[in-house]
Amino acid sequence: MVRHGTIVFINGPVVRAGNMADFKMREMVMVGNKKLIGEVISIEGDEGTIQVYEETEGLKTGERVISTGKPLSLKLGPGMIGNIFDGIERPLKKINDISGSFIDEGIGLISIDEEKKWEAKILVREGEVLNEGDVFGEVQETSLIIHRLLVPPGVRGRVKWIIDQGKYNIEEILVILEDESGNEHNLKMYQEWAVRTPRPVNERLPIDIPLITGQRILDIFFPIAKGGTAAIPGGFGTGKTMTQHQLAKWSDADIIVYIGCGERGNEMTEVLEDFPKLIDPKTNKPIMERTILIANTSNMPVAAREASIYTGITMAEYFRDMGYHVAVMADSTSRWAEALREISGRLEEMPAEEGYPAYLPSRLAEFYERAGYVKTLNDEEASVTIIGAVSPAGGDFSEPVTENTKRYVNAFLGLDRKLAYARHYPAINWLSSYSGYIKILQHWYRENISEDVIDIRNKFMEILHKENKLQEIVQLVGEDVLPDDQRLILEISKVIKIGFLQQNAFHKIDTYVPIVKQYKMLKLIDHLYKRAFEGIKKGIPISQIKDRKIFNDVTKLKYTIPNDNLSGIQRLKEEIDQYYDDLLEKYEQ
Repeated sequence: MVRHGTIVFINGPVVRAGNMADFKMREMVMVGNKKLIGEVISIEGDEGTIQVYEETEGLKTGERVISTGKPLSLKLGPGMIGNIFDGIERPLKKINDISGSFIDEGIGLISIDEEKKWEAKILVREGEVLNEGDVFGEVQETSLIIHRLLVPPGVRGRVKWIIDQGKYNIEEILVILEDESGNEHNLKMYQEWAVRTPRPVNERLPIDIPLITGQRILDIFFPIAKGGTAAIPGGFGTGKTMTQHQLAKWSDADIIVYIGCGERGNEMTEVLEDFPKLIDPKTNKPIMERTILIANTSNMPVAAREASIYTGITMAEYFRDMGYHVAVMADSTSRWAEALREISGRLEEMPAEEGYPAYLPSRLAEFYERAGYVKTLNDEEASVTIIGAVSPAGGDFSEPVTENTKRYVNAFLGLDRKLAYARHYPAINWLSSYSGYIKILQHWYRENISEDVIDIRNKFMEILHKENKLQEIVQLVGEDVLPDDQRLILEISKVIKIGFLQQNAFHKIDTYVPIVKQYKMLKLIDHLYKRAFEGIKKGIPISQIKDRKIFNDVTKLKYTIPNDNLSGIQRLKEEIDQYYDDLLEKYEQ
């Protein structure tokens, strides 16, 4: 029986309706004559409040609210990879074909293509017993991604019937299971899943593998773990979006889910224009063949912006359940929090700090807790890594969204306005950023890179902190008053900052750096420091120690030495040794 409510009050995206006593919380409904998509967010007696995911202009009191009988859910199946959706999984390319540049009200909850036929390879036989999460078939979704067809959570049974191999659309029944009670379950290419409910796993595993990004400041100084969480806070113009683009392009996740949440439309346009042209360094195929884009820009409905985060993480969990490592880029969680604030205001809830709702921390926790390195229902190891950008007004990290995000993420990559304005990118401030994964991952670095990589990293962090304190003295009385060993710290810090931490996203060699080259660069700078310090201890003046050519060559090696031929680093090390051997010999005589 279809349940009906009646609109009694409209306040932007929030609609109140009567006759709602039989409706359920978080139920998806169709609102008004145009059948706008909405979600029940509170019920008090006979009156319910609905969050509408479309423009409500033109709605009138007295129009009906119709139940769909299910919570806000997504269709998860072939056709998601390489597509761009709005905040509630409506494909924007298809909407553009239907209604042009604007999304018409009441266009409905269209989703992945129901007519396109996919070559389905069935992997099970009649009589076989399947449990939840088991793979019963495969579809080659793109040249990079095999879409594994899974038995939905909560479904078990013996295979009663299978379809012949061939091409089918997502609505056709591929396998019929019969459970112990004699009930039949029809398995199709897709599953439906409520976006606010985390998908189940067998076990959460320890996090002990880094997400390799090709960005030196992240891979060596502030690593992110697969299955981990990271925040990239920064004011306007500090490079949040650029940093996330680099992570989306180059990180070694199998699949990228990029959520443009409340950002400007031109930034999503840049993603749409750039990504199809980008070639995946691992496969030499277009990077869009392993990417899903969700666009809910600042001129799209605010309520759908709130849902877009859940849409993205649910898609990520679905591919995780197939055994893939997925990275979610949320840009930005501040705009998502602003949507929460606006809807909370229209609900006339008591505001907390800076007008945000009191439940902001718990909502952030719910989102970041869906990351993790897991054993899936079919015992595959897989992960979801969440990297959220935060846009504090004026770059003030003490505001509520940044402060609460800090509580739930293990890597905090603070962007610095001064670095950004000095064209130092990524503008991650090495003094205020941190990664809680360094101790967890050091075993991996020692086994796979080198025994001393973390030790050199820690040594360089100490040098950078010393340099920061020395700069205060330099600004007061000048550099000349410092002893030579402290002046050497200033010089080697420049090499670390410009030669290692600064990275050019638009340079063909420097945009992505293999971790082996990163380590060799780190080791060479450390060798330069050791040899130079050896000379300082022998009393050689800093003017002789700092050979302009050698310091410049080390600083520029990121551009001059190709990623696939690192022999130049060894030659540079030999030049350093030759110079300082000659210098020491000269002074000893």
